Amino acid sequence: MSMEFSVTASGGCHCGRVRYRVLGPLRPVVNCHCDPCRRITGHFLAATSAQLGDVLFDSDETLTWYHPTDTVQYGFCDRCGSTLFWRADDKARSLSIAAGTLDQPTGLTTDLALFGDDAGDYHNLDTSIETVPGDR
Repeated sequence: MSMEFSVTASGGCHCGRVRYRVLGPLRPVVNCHCDPCRRITGHFLAATSAQLGDVLFDSDETLTWYHPTDTVQYGFCDRCGSTLFWRADDKARSLSIAAGTLDQPTGLTTDLALFGDDAGDYHNLDTSIETVPGDR
């Protein structure tokens, strides 16, 4: 008996060498303004999340993982430089997905900002969503 799953989202990097599909639900977008996310993305990481087993790769030949610490990893395309993913070892069952890499329309909304105190001084935080100043 074959099981069919519907794709809830798809996406990829700018050059198209990394493409993925999500076969399960996505959580609302969370903006992370922590120093590492700000520096790696150049602004802040706006990310949704899915269960790791729900993310399938159609192509990942240029997907590279950067490990700034023993417990945190950022996934990016080593060809075009697109930031694609974030994961922490303590959350190994889920994968954060950079919302800007999703194909449109996403149907997602942003509902939380983390590390608001670390936001770039040039940036005005969105006052319409809950903002947590530091660590969750």
